[in-house]
Amino acid sequence: QVQLVESGGGLVQAGGSLRLSCAASGYTISWLTIGWFRQASGKEREFVAAISWNEGSTPYTDSVKGRFTISRDNAKNTVYLQMNSLKSEDTAVYFCAAKIRSGTSYQPSIYDYWGQGTQVIVSS
Repeated sequence: QVQLVESGGGLVQAGGSLRLSCAASGYTISWLTIGWFRQASGKEREFVAAISWNEGSTPYTDSVKGRFTISRDNAKNTVYLQMNSLKSEDTAVYFCAAKIRSGTSYQPSIYDYWGQGTQVIVSS
């Protein structure tokens, strides 16, 4: 059973940075495709970025390209989402999700395991 725990959220001013972490247990993260999603209040969950298990693919949604970077530290069994130049519209609960040895996907339904989420609030 894969368990995911997100951390690193918080309150930051517009233009600032945060680094979110997604720590995995129960499975080695090098075999997991990890996706980051976010859900703003009253909106549907949306795809942010993903990293495939073999790191062959790291897609981003257009609104975060050039500002967010997803990376993996296999030794720490953790995937990171570095978020720079944050905007008020980035405010949301951020979730990481996992699927075992699969390609990346924009669709939340593809992922089998989810963390509990971490809140990001960007003040303007």
